[in-house]
Amino acid sequence: MAIPRQLPNAITIVRILCAPVFVWLLLADGGADTGLRWAAAILFIVAIATDGIDGYLARRHELVSDLGKLLDPIADKVLTGAAFVSLSILGELPWWITIVVLVRELGITVHRLIVAGDHVVAAAWMGKLKTVAQAVALSLALLPLWTVVGDWIHVVNVVAMTVAVVLTVASGLDYVLTAIRARKRAGTGHE
Repeated sequence: MAIPRQLPNAITIVRILCAPVFVWLLLADGGADTGLRWAAAILFIVAIATDGIDGYLARRHELVSDLGKLLDPIADKVLTGAAFVSLSILGELPWWITIVVLVRELGITVHRLIVAGDHVVAAAWMGKLKTVAQAVALSLALLPLWTVVGDWIHVVNVVAMTVAVVLTVASGLDYVLTAIRARKRAGTGHE
């Protein structure tokens, strides 16, 4: 069955558009453990989970495009960035974590946009692993599970967020080193 050619990119754009709705839902009542927080968390989880759907559809139906390679990581960064900032605004996540993550994400996004005229840099395996770790950590932080299972879930949240931050920094370093090696190869004429 054929799917519309732009469906994967449309899904990616919808993910980006979900970010402001998610932020409003989370911040509307100050992050209280109410229905709005549950709705915000569920919207975030659904939006971040569609990352796999748009990529699968693009690969399965041979619809991978340079635009999709560029937009997909931007959608991830918009969603996760909105979640990190919102949790810091609520005082539930230290600002230094949000700043470290945003500096890494913005730096790599700006680099991708700068080199987009020459070539599109697709996400590497470590970057994808980082995105999954961030999605899990943020989902755990957003869902008010402490109201259901008790305060011990906060320990799980801290461990998950620590893993996400470590992978964020490591994947950023990996990206920079890969870009430097590629530039050196291009400068010497070797592929």
